Amino acid sequence: MEIQLNWSLRISANNIILNHDFSGGLHSWHPNSCDGFVVSGESGYLEGVSANSGSNYVVITNRKECWQGLEQDITSRVSPSSTYTVSACVRVSSFLQEPAPVLATLKLENQDSSINYLFIGRASVSKEKWEHLTGTFSLEKIPKRVVFYLEGPAPGVDLLIDSVVVSSSIVPECETANVISFTDGDENIILNPRFEDGLNNWSGRGCKVLVHDSMADGKIVPLLGKYFASATERTQGWNGIQQDITGRVQRKLAYEITAVVRIFGNNVTSADVRATLWVQIPNQREQYIGIANLQATDKDWVQLQGKFLLNGSPSKVVIYLEGPPPGTDILVNSFLVKHAAKLPPSPPPPNENVLFGMNVIENSNLNDGLNGWFPLGQCTLTVGTGSPHLLPPMARDSLGPHEPLSGRYILVTNRTQNWMGPAQMITDKLKLYLTYQVCAWVRIGSGVTSPQNVNIALGVDGQWVNGGQAEVGDDRWHEIGGSFRIEKQPSKVMVYIQGPSSGVDLMVAGVQIFPVDRRARFKHLKRQTDKIRKRDVILKFSGSNTPNLLGTFVKVKQTQNSFPFGSCISRTNIDNEDFVAFFVKNFNWAVFGNELKWYWTEPQQGNLNYKDADELLDLCKKNNIDVRGHCIFWEVQATVQSWVQSLNNNDLMTAVQNRLTGLLTRYKGQFKHYDVNNEMLHGSFYQDKLGKEIRSYMFKTANQLDPSATLFVNDYHVEDGCDTRSSPEKYIQHILDLQEQGAPVGGIGIQGHIDNPVGPVICSAFDKLGILGLPIWFTELDVSSANEHVRADDLEVMLREAFAHPAVEGIMLWGFWELFMSRENAQLVDAEGSVNEAGKRYLELKKEWLSNAHGHIDDQGEFKFRGFHGSYSVEIVTHSKKILKKFVVDKGESSPLVVTIDL
Repeated sequence: MEIQLNWSLRISANNIILNHDFSGGLHSWHPNSCDGFVVSGESGYLEGVSANSGSNYVVITNRKECWQGLEQDITSRVSPSSTYTVSACVRVSSFLQEPAPVLATLKLENQDSSINYLFIGRASVSKEKWEHLTGTFSLEKIPKRVVFYLEGPAPGVDLLIDSVVVSSSIVPECETANVISFTDGDENIILNPRFEDGLNNWSGRGCKVLVHDSMADGKIVPLLGKYFASATERTQGWNGIQQDITGRVQRKLAYEITAVVRIFGNNVTSADVRATLWVQIPNQREQYIGIANLQATDKDWVQLQGKFLLNGSPSKVVIYLEGPPPGTDILVNSFLVKHAAKLPPSPPPPNENVLFGMNVIENSNLNDGLNGWFPLGQCTLTVGTGSPHLLPPMARDSLGPHEPLSGRYILVTNRTQNWMGPAQMITDKLKLYLTYQVCAWVRIGSGVTSPQNVNIALGVDGQWVNGGQAEVGDDRWHEIGGSFRIEKQPSKVMVYIQGPSSGVDLMVAGVQIFPVDRRARFKHLKRQTDKIRKRDVILKFSGSNTPNLLGTFVKVKQTQNSFPFGSCISRTNIDNEDFVAFFVKNFNWAVFGNELKWYWTEPQQGNLNYKDADELLDLCKKNNIDVRGHCIFWEVQATVQSWVQSLNNNDLMTAVQNRLTGLLTRYKGQFKHYDVNNEMLHGSFYQDKLGKEIRSYMFKTANQLDPSATLFVNDYHVEDGCDTRSSPEKYIQHILDLQEQGAPVGGIGIQGHIDNPVGPVICSAFDKLGILGLPIWFTELDVSSANEHVRADDLEVMLREAFAHPAVEGIMLWGFWELFMSRENAQLVDAEGSVNEAGKRYLELKKEWLSNAHGHIDDQGEFKFRGFHGSYSVEIVTHSKKILKKFVVDKGESSPLVVTIDL
């Protein structure tokens, strides 16, 4: 997996209202002494009323006073002397014929407990259509509390609200689908951001730049202000418009950029536009930092947003736009770079009254024929008998003792497309933020000559969500296991089973989709952890005064757990002392994000760059941190540098040999592990070019050059049930094939880029791979959720499952610091150094996995305890002095470890 530095694509508008479209239910909103609930836009709850936005709207009902409505506290998100524009889409549900007033109001609670009200705007609305309420407000100073609310109709009249935007910017009409908001503000570090001073402070990056008030015979005009600029006569993709911002950006501060852009010319209607930083640091080394990208068109202005952070102290910083093919102009109307606003922490998701383990599938056992099921497409559903009576194993591990299945199954025939199969609507049965486990038995018709992919899928408002997959190559029943989670309120959710080729019959039995109580499994995991990660220890004290030690107080403290907990790091990170401090304190292993990969160490043939890897390795050595070598080769063609791809087979073989000799000789004995050929289940560049034996050759040669390193296979989606190419069964066969060719495979890498982890699904993969007797490592673990509490729960599931399994011998996180991870919403530490809920959970688990004990020396001159493997200190307190000793508890045998301490 590749790590992208300082990459964050943000698509939300600059709206200070949280949950503005009620996609998160009533999260952040509160009905004011009345009742409120969110209605799906297509639900038909009110006859003739659908959401203006197409998704959701809120109904405020049981109103007994005209001032009752819907409110949100915006205190922390408003600034003094800023002007805010309010836009809301509203209507009423009323027995009255005349229009009813709806008001936008601010409630201002002062430090002395007095309260003022500030009128913002008013609209006369009816039950016939959505109306647009607008207004503006500005506060000279911020009081103790600022509450925004909508109110106004007469008592008994229900108030309907579709969306609310409060922005320090121009907001289009509520019917506009793409809201673009933009403000310069005092904090903008870009000079002349709207080109009102021509091209002052701007220049072309390898091309010409011009300023316009219109283009294309007046068809292109500015969205904001009077002018826009074009980067024209571009001959390279990197050509664009740039500004030197040296001295106006500070290190270790997060900045967000907002640019209004489009493209023009060369018959290109859509192209990638990127915002990039070019940074020169004092030693003259250059860095290119990707900030944001999007698909821009020649039809409309669009908003490009992203974030970046500088770790070191640069001598020069230039920000520029690039990306479209040569000959296509980049147009930019406005450009903003300012210190990024710190988002408020996400609240814990509500999980009251959750019926964990309750199947949301209706008539799963087919006791009522096909009731609840319907055919997706023009296929035929019938009920057959003869399917398994037991739940699939992964479901049994989650649900425990359970009623046997009926033995009935759905037979799907007359399938003319691979997506055809049985389906069921489950919209109203799902809750946000819950992790749902998915399982079923599946089988295909006889006479099929090639393996078929069977998939449990969900259609969530038209988007495909993978619930689990299995490859079925015979006429046996196969288990499908997977999971999913929904974090935004959907209007329609359908589950369906699909996948085999057209004409292939499909059989489905025992479909289960249930919210899983992931914490309930932790008790079992803690018992397993105690069994495999701890050891009984006898401290045996000796010395001239041993007979007098009876009753002496002993205090044992573990200073470090010896289990490998590591993280990905990158060269740019180590210029940030805050990053380094957190890393060396909380991790004992490291892996480099890109700096050891071939495309980094030799971007052009013969142009070798080991400086970045050397500096990272020096940091690790100084702090006694062991390092994994990632990776010698990468089998996925898109990751292979162009000069390597262009070689003929003889020259490619020579280049492969040179890469092995150069890397393994230079770093002999310094990397404990190597990922030899990354992601061989998902790519085949070297094998296609050089034959099947090249893979085992890479392993054998690496072993000859550095016998001290453990050589790993490494791949993704092994543990989550969502990818048939890398199922545990496929991975096992892959490893066996390598071993049969003489490859000294020493370890199994499971990357661990996972969504919605469920313990039994992960554990099942460990169990299957464990039969090979090789150490298993999570090599690139990350989890992602915008809600920090959900992210923390996901991370805890992964860490506990790995730490409790005897085949797992190490865990590497694929980074921990915001803006320096390959996935968004995966960080444990936010960009400017604050530890979030996921980071706190990691630290809590690290603390839980340290042993402490105290007591008194017994009459045998011994003190006994059970503790985790690792380093310890023991303090012995006698009448006259304190004695401090150190010792190590290794994994050893099942028998107690006897440690003799000479006093």
